[in-house]
This record gives sequence, C-alpha cells and structure tokens, in this order.
Amino acid sequence: MSQDDKGARTANIFDVARLAGVSHQTVSRVLNDLPNVRPATRARVEQAIAQLRYSPSPAARALVTRRTRTIGLVSPGVSDYGPSSIAMHFNFAARAARYNVETVSSLDDDPAAVRQVVESLLRQRVDAIVLIVVDVAVLEVVRGLELAIPVVAVAASPRPSPLIVSIDQYRGARAAVRHLAELGHTRILHLAGPAGNPDAIERERGWREELIGRRLDIVEPPHGDWSAESGHRLGPALDAQAGDAVFVGNDHMAIGLLSSLRERGLRVPEDVSVVGFDDVPEAGYLYPPLTTVRQDFAALGGLIMQKVLLAVEDPDTVTEDTPLPTRLIVRASTREA
Repeated sequence: MSQDDKGARTANIFDVARLAGVSHQTVSRVLNDLPNVRPATRARVEQAIAQLRYSPSPAARALVTRRTRTIGLVSPGVSDYGPSSIAMHFNFAARAARYNVETVSSLDDDPAAVRQVVESLLRQRVDAIVLIVVDVAVLEVVRGLELAIPVVAVAASPRPSPLIVSIDQYRGARAAVRHLAELGHTRILHLAGPAGNPDAIERERGWREELIGRRLDIVEPPHGDWSAESGHRLGPALDAQAGDAVFVGNDHMAIGLLSSLRERGLRVPEDVSVVGFDDVPEAGYLYPPLTTVRQDFAALGGLIMQKVLLAVEDPDTVTEDTPLPTRLIVRASTREA
C-alpha cells in the first residue's frame, strides 16, 4: 500500500508511528507537546503527520477543551459469565455517576485488532477507555499505550499497575485448593481455563503454588475454553480416581465435568470432590450443589468507575489498588476424603 493510499483511508496514530519509525507513544508525546522527545525525532513525526494528512482524534483535544461524559468500553466478543458480568456492572456504575458508555466488542483477541478498536473509540471523543482483557498479549499492549486519555484495564496480573483493576484470582484459587487439602485430599487435579487468559493463568498459579506449599504432587492440567462442553470433553483426560479432588477453572467447565464423572461411574462428592470458580446463578441448584469461589462483580464495576473518575479528574492521585477479595462458597460437591 502506498503512502498516498494510507492518507486516503484516514491515517491513524499507528500509521504515523510506522512511517516515522517510532512508537505510537512517541507520536502521542509529540501531538500533546510533551517533553523528552529529541528534536530530530519530533521533526520526523511532524513530517509523517503532514505526509499522511493525519488529524489527531477529537478525543485528544476534548480533554483540553471539554469532556463528553462518555466512556469507551472494549469488551471481548464472547458471552462468558465473567466478562459479561463485568460489563454489566460497570455500565450500572457509570450510569450512577451520570456517564454514558459506548461499548465496542472486539471479536479478535489479536493486539492489532484491539488497537483498531481503541482508535475507533478515540474518534468518538470518549473521556476514557476501559478494556476487559481476556488475553495476556492484549494486556501487554494496554501497558504500552500512552494516549491523551486514560485507559483502564480489567485484568488479573501478578504485576500491579495504577490503571489495572481486578479481583484476586490467585488467592481465590489458593482458598479453593486449601479447602480441598483440609478435607484430606492429597491428589488435587486442575482443569484450567484458556492458556492465554489472565484469569486462568492466575487461578492455575494459585493452584500450583498451594500444592507446592503443601508438598503435594502436581499433575499438569488440561486447558478448556470455559464452556461446559470443554469440561465434559476433557474430563476423561484428568483421569480422576476415587479419593481425588478437582479444582475447576470456572463453574461452567465444572458442570461439564460433573456429567463426565457420572458417566465414568464416579460419584460427587462420595468419590471425587469438585470445586468451581465464579458462583454462577445456577451453581447452587446443580446436583450436587457446587462448591465454588464467588467473585463480587458489582464491587468490581464500582471500582472500575472510581478508577476512571480519578484518572480523568485528578490523574496524579491514581495509585495501585489491592485486588478485590473472593469468597469461598462451600456446598455439597466437596466432602472429607
């Protein structure tokens, strides 16, 4: 594609960065007249802007002139319980603060696709952007963004950041495994979520480190896709035996696993104890009712909105937050070994 073609299709900040041979953060610094940009670099960026006829997004100027009281929300193009609940409760919190939410679903977890979505929201003059992150590669992109408006990420991470908010997946997982160990189980298996998902990574880390701390054997876990179908399909791969316990990455996979165990003639909890994660509405009405880890999505929605308001109104006051705690809900799917 020629440079003229790029200009014709409305260039964005990433096109300018590529042409100038710099990062998009450097382009942002030039656009906002920030310090620490070499004169020669600034000249290259300004030349690329002129060549591409790039016009900075209205949102970059709205911060200086006026606010729109609109927040852009980038949600994954999935109907999984966690992301859907986060989006719903964030919308409630934003409405309570008299903000509008412009939601865009990213059908692709590819970082380039997420960048395009962010650019589209910038053109809509939003005051801030919230991203619900379901892939660690996207989280790294978010960490590198340096835009004229705040970007708040919702993602579990062992590396805290002032603009990342989350529920404590790691400690929630450790609590689940601790419960199973205290019931006397010595072989505690794990059915993990998607390998690149931040929540799944932190839950697996919690499971692994609790077992290490108790000097219990680790059996490498299979990875599902959060669906009941994957829990059912991967059940045989766990090779659970009488006396074992299984910590499942989420409740929907646990539902599939319960069915798989029954088909193999294993009873829950008489033969195998099972713990899920999320406390979906139907968890208490399964057979048997599912022991699980509850996440407070309403509190998370409020925390996200608080973070956005601070970042917009008084960015110098934004600090790292402790991840919100989870709560172990003990039901009939676990019992003493």
